[in-house]
Amino acid sequence: MELVTHLVNDTVEFYKWSLTIADKRVENWPMMASPFPTVALSCLYLIFLWAGPRFMQDRQPYTLRKTLIVYNFSMVVLNFYILKELLLASRAAGYSYLCQPVNYSNDVNEVRIASALWWYYMSKGIEFLDTVFFIMRKKFNQVSFLHVYHHCTMFILWWIGIKWVPGGQAFFGATINSFIHVIMYGYYGLAALGPQMQKYLWWKKYLTIMQMIQFHLTICHAGYSLYTGCQFPYWMQWALIGYAVTFIILFANFYYHAYRRKPSSSQKGKALANGTSTVTNGHSKAEEVEDNGKRQKKGRAKRE
Repeated sequence: MELVTHLVNDTVEFYKWSLTIADKRVENWPMMASPFPTVALSCLYLIFLWAGPRFMQDRQPYTLRKTLIVYNFSMVVLNFYILKELLLASRAAGYSYLCQPVNYSNDVNEVRIASALWWYYMSKGIEFLDTVFFIMRKKFNQVSFLHVYHHCTMFILWWIGIKWVPGGQAFFGATINSFIHVIMYGYYGLAALGPQMQKYLWWKKYLTIMQMIQFHLTICHAGYSLYTGCQFPYWMQWALIGYAVTFIILFANFYYHAYRRKPSSSQKGKALANGTSTVTNGHSKAEEVEDNGKRQKKGRAKRE
């Protein structure tokens, strides 16, 4: 027990010390004064992962078609705004794509970048709704380990990023990821319009490829910065590399099972019977657009 007490005390002291080197510009921004709101929302997310399927077990799935259309295209707008702000502000501030230390000044462009990164962090909390909608539609097979790992960790880790390094090289990964999310949520928005759009969505597997390229770029970018001694916090660089490696492994496994592995004849028959296909963003299956259309016609699903 004494060991646990020492560990807790040391952790508290370390956190108090870390606050002395945090970015003072963001300390009064929403959600940034303390980690507890972010941690609490993440815990509620995990509780919903447990309680949601049990609540829906004996209920008919919701269709949420209009909700999904509004949500997905709203996420396109939000991510495009973040992408635009990061590109324009970093260009105006004369950022380097190879090595860019954090500038903690109140320069208008630096604050603009920090603000865009804050919105990026907030978007990771909004993305919890991806999982909520899957569970309400009883698409439990899409709530894979990769899906949960991606959503839960990004929100917490980007709180840390905004608290201590809301600028400099942090803009690089957020810029690429926002670009990919514009395309990704555009795909989901089109899929939500109905089964008639399915013939135009042949490019879904390339979303996964783009995401894997993103993680390789992150590793190369952080590795180059470490090699050249770029004055960006080393702990953040190593954390980015380790985090990106986990995603490469998980996305590669997903890509193999979704697109490369040849299913057995029984699996093929089952897939055709279910009307399923594959997609990306850490989801183990695709938006079952055809299946949704059939369900709506039969009137088995609940209306919005």
